[in-house]
Amino acid sequence: MPHPFQVTARCGTTRARTGRLSLVHGTVDTPVFMPVGTLGTVKALAPEDLTAAGARIILGNTYHLYLRPGCDVIERFSGLHRFMNWDRPILTDSGGFQVFSLAKLTRITEEGARFQSHIDGSSHLLTPEKSIEIQITLDSDILMCLDQCIAYPAERRAAREALEITARWAERCLRTWRETSGEKNALFGIVQGGMYEDLRRMSAEALTAMEFSGYALGGLSVGEPNQMMYDVAEAALPLLPDDRPKYIMGVGTPEDLVELTARGADMFDCVMPTRNARNGQLFTRRGTLNIANSRHRTDTAPIDPECGCYTCRNYSRAYLRHLYQSREILAYRLNTLHNLHYYLSLVAGMREAIRCGRFAGFRKDFYNAREAASEK
Repeated sequence: MPHPFQVTARCGTTRARTGRLSLVHGTVDTPVFMPVGTLGTVKALAPEDLTAAGARIILGNTYHLYLRPGCDVIERFSGLHRFMNWDRPILTDSGGFQVFSLAKLTRITEEGARFQSHIDGSSHLLTPEKSIEIQITLDSDILMCLDQCIAYPAERRAAREALEITARWAERCLRTWRETSGEKNALFGIVQGGMYEDLRRMSAEALTAMEFSGYALGGLSVGEPNQMMYDVAEAALPLLPDDRPKYIMGVGTPEDLVELTARGADMFDCVMPTRNARNGQLFTRRGTLNIANSRHRTDTAPIDPECGCYTCRNYSRAYLRHLYQSREILAYRLNTLHNLHYYLSLVAGMREAIRCGRFAGFRKDFYNAREAASEK
């Protein structure tokens, strides 16, 4: 089993750390934020935009790409990288969350997840073996095990049943990965257990015994209060091997990234910066800004005078508001460029602060900037 991760620095007062993840298509420094490219594209941007913004790794999705365009298409390009013209690493979700959240008439059995496509109603069976085989066809740098996702709140019995089937599926994923991929790319196991700390421990013990390349916490940011998410992460992250990357799936706000990095998380993904950009919400050092607000109508300033992104270097709030109010496609592109630059700069700033031994100060400054803005 390859161990492609190396811890490179640690914070002296929190569990924050930096690391280096060596993958087939490149090296990724952590903490890292992965822009979400579910359908083989980060919405409104070209791969060249992502490279310019500093993205080192992006996320694709097994469920969506399996249904459309289909593995037969992507196989002609020897994988997702050449299909979408992205030459850096890709992580693919197993499809489990999308089966839970999108598919019609889902039925979970020991065999796998039987579901009807949200696109055309066709029937499919996603087994652990098939999930891994699809991800190998996609040539993902990091593959994820198929897991059973549960809603919040969930009864204890349902949470336990989900973590137990997730563990059994993980064994099958691991076996398929070893037999069909030659262990070329990394495979991560996913810890479940809902909001029950003892169940998270049970899940972590089962998965860490299997020796995956890395580990993820699934089933967070599904509607629970923020403090509950932080508490579960604080309890669960130390249970995972220190020499493997620790990934919190589907998270989150800028505050979540700072707080969960402080608790020892290394990897994040979330649709928030791209989806919110298309809804006119822009992230800045001083908090969020709604570009549709009428007070920006004649504002000649950029979104954030301290931001060095392409959008802030070239365009005013007034122009961005005009584009957004007019529903011009350019609005989505420029807003997305800014938001992703903000997120990628945030994790880059955390990496630098940890390396220099000043993460605690970085965290304090992060909140001070927001508080100062809210007092105005």
